[in-house]
Amino acid sequence: MRPWAMDNPFQLGFASLIGYLSHKAIMDTGARLKLVRESYKLSQRELARRSGVTNATISLIEQNRVSPSISSLKKLLEGIPMTLADFFTFDQPPGQDQYVFRAGDQPDLGRNGVRLLLVGATLPSRQMRFLREQYAPGADSGEEPTVHSEGEECGLVTRGTVELTIDGQVNILGPGDGYYFPTTLPHRFRNIGQDEAEIISSNTPANF
Repeated sequence: MRPWAMDNPFQLGFASLIGYLSHKAIMDTGARLKLVRESYKLSQRELARRSGVTNATISLIEQNRVSPSISSLKKLLEGIPMTLADFFTFDQPPGQDQYVFRAGDQPDLGRNGVRLLLVGATLPSRQMRFLREQYAPGADSGEEPTVHSEGEECGLVTRGTVELTIDGQVNILGPGDGYYFPTTLPHRFRNIGQDEAEIISSNTPANF
């Protein structure tokens, strides 16, 4: 559920606050997290309890003193719960009856050298996630492997060299190599090459 669907805890109204923040161009990760957390009426302590991320870490993220990895941010948002797509696009109108998404219509959900360009981010009832993933040399999906409660993921490497670890098994993938695995297994992506690596991927259900 998007934050604007929640009861409004702000005197000026959530929509007004969104407009103000967007106008001031300060909708960075810390500002977004604090706004979402407060709109769901969660204290930092309660969000820490729900997500398993420490209260101190949440405070540092909201102050933009630390930059969370993709896996860490996703873990934190699961405590709300909210998808990465909703987190980065809640200030955009839903894309009803939109079937084509140009390059400029694909928001970047990535962090720390990783670009995750999501197709169909504003569709209200997506059943799958479709990404163009780009990893700078040495970049990865996070120190800790990602695990989901359900689903499947598949993808194809289009360029570069990617180390994909699935349930402790390390695989080296190059252009043309693909993968398909249940997302209930811990998994992690890392670019081990000298150039940018790119993956085209999809998974269901749409957990981004």
